[in-house]
Amino acid sequence: MTVREQLKTDLKAAMDKDPAATSKWLVKHTYAGYKALVGYRYAHWFFDRGHKTIAELISARAKRRTGVEIHPAAKIGNAMFIDHGTGIVIGETAEIGENCVLYQGVTLGGTGKDTGKRHPTLGDNVMVSAGAKVLGPLNIGTGSKIGAGSVVLKNVPPYCTVVGVPGRIVKQDGQRISDMDQILLPDPIMEEFKRLNGRLYELEKKLGIHTCRYSLTVDEVNELVEEAEKDEKIEK
Repeated sequence: MTVREQLKTDLKAAMDKDPAATSKWLVKHTYAGYKALVGYRYAHWFFDRGHKTIAELISARAKRRTGVEIHPAAKIGNAMFIDHGTGIVIGETAEIGENCVLYQGVTLGGTGKDTGKRHPTLGDNVMVSAGAKVLGPLNIGTGSKIGAGSVVLKNVPPYCTVVGVPGRIVKQDGQRISDMDQILLPDPIMEEFKRLNGRLYELEKKLGIHTCRYSLTVDEVNELVEEAEKDEKIEK
């Protein structure tokens, strides 16, 4: 596939995945993420043919113009979409599959001065949300999603969601999450707190105390402070 053909797939991806993309002209002339991909596609073409100096110059110019740093040696599949883009860093040995999405502040980086393969490999249809860091020569499976602000240091199987620091794999319980949704992701730490709080509440209820009701979270187990105080007055 030629550079122009690849850019057509990138442009189509932007139009399909961004509701703010109302025209191809708008994407071509105002989207930093698309402009960064244009620079990368040409830089990678030169790099593959041994013209490394030209490739580095094109890459450096694209970085200055867009705030997106993509090493020309990185391998990026077709239909790539970079939303906003500012602060994105993609390392030299990084590999990205087709139909992937990266948001601003994402880093696909290394963990030190290792040689050889030292950056992540992303499968097809992977989404990496804003501010997430994927570090080291690990693999992110097809269809997986990395939550905003997560730091991923281990391999991720296909069709998983990762959240937290360090990143933890969470199950979806059979519920499908929208491909472009960065918000409605599970929170494994809060789920564990809720589970422990529920057990504590049952123990305290048997002992006749209500300390657990003053939890910071409010749900079917934890009451508001006002409600707890009202219950205590009734009991008295």
